[in-house]
Amino acid sequence: MPRHLDEESPLLEHISEDRNHTDHHLDFAPDDTRNPRAWTRKKRLFNVSIIAAMSILSPLASSVYNPAIKNIALSLHTTEEKVIATNTGYIVLLGLGPLIIAPLSETLGRRVVYTVCFSVFTLLQIPTALAPNIASLITVRTVSGFFGSVGIANGGGTINDMFPPSGRAGIYGWYLLGPLLGPVLGPILGGVIAQRLGWRWIYWVILIICSVNTLIGILFLRETYAPILLAQEKARLEQENKVTYTYEGQDERKLREKLLTSLKRPFIILSQPVVILLSCYQALIFSTTYTIYTQMQNIFAGGYGFSTEQVGLLYLFIGLGGLTSVLFLVPSIDDVYNKLTARNKGVALPEYRLPLTIIGSVLVPVSLLWFAWTVSFRLHWLIPVSALYFYGIGQVMVINTVQNYFIDSFSQYAASAIAAGSVLRSVLGGVTPLFASTMFERIGYGWGTSVFGFLAILIAPSPLVLYYYGSRLRERFPVSFSS
Repeated sequence: MPRHLDEESPLLEHISEDRNHTDHHLDFAPDDTRNPRAWTRKKRLFNVSIIAAMSILSPLASSVYNPAIKNIALSLHTTEEKVIATNTGYIVLLGLGPLIIAPLSETLGRRVVYTVCFSVFTLLQIPTALAPNIASLITVRTVSGFFGSVGIANGGGTINDMFPPSGRAGIYGWYLLGPLLGPVLGPILGGVIAQRLGWRWIYWVILIICSVNTLIGILFLRETYAPILLAQEKARLEQENKVTYTYEGQDERKLREKLLTSLKRPFIILSQPVVILLSCYQALIFSTTYTIYTQMQNIFAGGYGFSTEQVGLLYLFIGLGGLTSVLFLVPSIDDVYNKLTARNKGVALPEYRLPLTIIGSVLVPVSLLWFAWTVSFRLHWLIPVSALYFYGIGQVMVINTVQNYFIDSFSQYAASAIAAGSVLRSVLGGVTPLFASTMFERIGYGWGTSVFGFLAILIAPSPLVLYYYGSRLRERFPVSFSS
């Protein structure tokens, strides 16, 4: 009998004939180079680098305008709050886009979805740079957020296509630096461009960079989703041999019916208690991060007298924290996972991804309270900025462990699982900064930032709770993707 076609047992080519039927069954041998998990490490990492670049550029575009908020408001004769609203629509669609884009990739294939969506995202930088008023800027940026979400939507699923669970977290950590470092690098790039060339050139530069990445993707990005690869092999063999081939789990329904089923998938996953709880945790992290990003200019330019370029450089501290985490802590996620699996007689559980979340659960609230009150009392700038370094470490540990948990829990539909988990975080990440400005005006940065810190303390035990009880919850609320 053929192996079960899921992403824990990758689809590699092997053909056998069922004695009771004329159909031939497609399966794969472990050393078949057409299997993405059997590609050379160099080939797999090159594929990851292309999607990682996409995943850097779209979040980068979410914050690249931050140092130029005042300049954009003056240029378009509007308020700073309305300029911030351009980012709200962008980030919200960055979260809602995966609900459609991720299941599309599980129906049409990863490659075509990547190339089409990112090509559209690239072209939309042109009307963004030419926007004559705030209404058109909000509209175009909102739409571009949808198409720009393709890297975030499919990155986790693509990496799962190519790497087994035992060695995935380390690679995923480097990929995840894209969505996390993009918003860090954006203000640095935007600050330099806005101060020297004007804010419109921010988007012309983004257009040039995205065009290069789009071209590389069109030329070199490979398909990785195993069911699509097997379907292609089936079509080729049937054409050559004039016999019928089948593979486990193949879907012969019309494309419209398959698309409708796949589009329901993220919502089914999102209804699971474990996903709801950890999505709330991610949402808090993203809301906090984007709130800090939008307030950096006011805090350090207004309170400390920094220039636009100097404020942009301060974002690097969060990025350095993330890099430290990926270099020294993230690889241990796989180590812990493998040790716990061995201790459980070789049976792996998604909950084995969660123990190291405790690092982030401690660092996030501590660093936020540290940042809040050192800014409030105007202590030397290096003291609050150092808190951002530890915040960067903490957020990477939380996001990485949570997303690996989602991938392991819904392996074959990893992209849909990541999409489901991204909805709440992006919606709140986009909306919260709008209300945060008013909160800071009323209660100051000390108590205002402490609100986020207190919320982080309240939700901190959730990964520990799921470590002990997550498997029971998943058993009690099973997921069915049948139509």
